[in-house]
Amino acid sequence: MAHHHDHTHDHGHGHSHSHGVHSHISSTAMYVTIFFLLMICTILTYFVSTIDLGFMNFAVAIGIAIFKASLVILYFMHVKWSPALTKLAVAVAVVFLAILLLLTAADYGSRSWIGPQPGWEKHPVLKN
Repeated sequence: MAHHHDHTHDHGHGHSHSHGVHSHISSTAMYVTIFFLLMICTILTYFVSTIDLGFMNFAVAIGIAIFKASLVILYFMHVKWSPALTKLAVAVAVVFLAILLLLTAADYGSRSWIGPQPGWEKHPVLKN
């Protein structure tokens, strides 16, 4: 059972501040619809993986995964009905995740540029 509290405070300045809790009640039908969309996308991901699209297999799979993650974030995590600051926090997190993934891909992709390097077993500190 959800309770809605709206507190108004007068701090002696001649104006008051409202500290309302904004809540959104989602219908069961909406959750069931999102669930079925997620299941359809999961099945679609499987069937697309059985088709040889070359380098596009990864792009299609990632596209479907991003769509599914967006549904979960927007509806199950209620970001769709959240204040702008919450949406900004999610957007910043996505940007930093993209930076992390791009830098990791750049590191992995550029390792062959300099050839294999000696590992820790050849480090001078380990020599007796």
